[in-house]
Amino acid sequence: MKQFTSVYDIPDLNAAVREALELKRNPFSFEHLGKRKTLGLMFFNPSLRTRMSSQKAGSNLGMEVMVLNAGQDSWTLEFRDGVVMNGTATEHIREAAAVMGEYCDIIGVRSFAGLKDRDADYSEEVLNALIAFSGRPVVSLESAIRHPLQSFADLITIEELKQSEHPKVVLTWAPHPKALPQAVANSFSEWMRSAHVDFVITHPEGYELAEEFTNGVQITHDQRSAFEGADFIYAKNWSSYGTYGSILSQDTAWTVTQEKMALTNHAKFMHCLPVRRNMIVEDAVLDGPTSVVIREAGNRVYSAQTVLKRMLEAL
Repeated sequence: MKQFTSVYDIPDLNAAVREALELKRNPFSFEHLGKRKTLGLMFFNPSLRTRMSSQKAGSNLGMEVMVLNAGQDSWTLEFRDGVVMNGTATEHIREAAAVMGEYCDIIGVRSFAGLKDRDADYSEEVLNALIAFSGRPVVSLESAIRHPLQSFADLITIEELKQSEHPKVVLTWAPHPKALPQAVANSFSEWMRSAHVDFVITHPEGYELAEEFTNGVQITHDQRSAFEGADFIYAKNWSSYGTYGSILSQDTAWTVTQEKMALTNHAKFMHCLPVRRNMIVEDAVLDGPTSVVIREAGNRVYSAQTVLKRMLEAL
C-alpha cells in the first residue's frame, strides 16, 4: 500500500477488518516490521484520538514516531506554485514535504476544510501536496473531505457488534453550534456503501452531501422513519455542501434522544467524538448501555495499525 486516503485504497474490506481484529487480539505480533522505521505525523489542526491512536499504532509496530504541529512546531507553509513569497508563509510545501521524506519512512497528515471555498477544499490541496512531494507513503489522518481511518474504525466496531449479516446502519445529521466539514459524513457513507449493510442517511433539507459520496444510498428527511428497526445509529453534524459551509439549521428536534432510540432494534449509538452533549445526543443515550463511542475510539488504534502494517510490508 503506497497511500491511504479513502476506502478505495483497500481492495478487500472483509480481509482488512479481519486483519484489524487479529491485530487487536495480538497488537505486538508485527512489531518487528517497524524496527528502525520512522512515522512522521503532521497536524494542521487539533487532535486527540487521531494523534494518540496513530502514535500508539506506530509504536505497536515498533516504529519511531515524530509529531509536528504545522505552523507551530514548523515554519508557516505556502502551497501555491509560482507565487512571490513576500507574505507570511516562510517555507514552500515542495521543500517541506521533501525534507519530511528524507526523515520519515511513512508520513501521516491531518488537515481540515476551510469551509469558504468548496473547490479549494474538495481539491485536497494539503493531502495531495504531501503525496506529490514527499516521495513516501502517505496516510490521511483526516482531510478536507474524508476521514478514512475513522470510518475504518467505525466498520471494525460494526463488525464486532452486529447481530445479523446485513445490519441496518443509519447516519443521522444532528445540530451543532459551529459549521463543521462534511469529511466524517462523506467518508462514513463511502465505507458503508462498500460494506455489507443496509445503509440509510437522514438529514434536514439542504444538508445533502456531494453525490459522489451518496450515489445509490437511501436518503430521507424523516429521522424517525429512518430510526425504525435500525441496528446502529451514527450521529454527526455537517455544514451545507450546496450552500457551502453554511449552517442552515440548529433544530434540536434532530438531537438523538432516548425516545428516538426506542424506535430502533436496540441500536448501538455511535459518534466519532468529540461530541456536544445534549445537542448532538442526550446524556442518557451517550452514557447508556447502548453507547459504543469509547469502543469505537479504541478501534482507531487498529484501523491505523492495519494501514501502517500494510505500508511497512510494501516498503
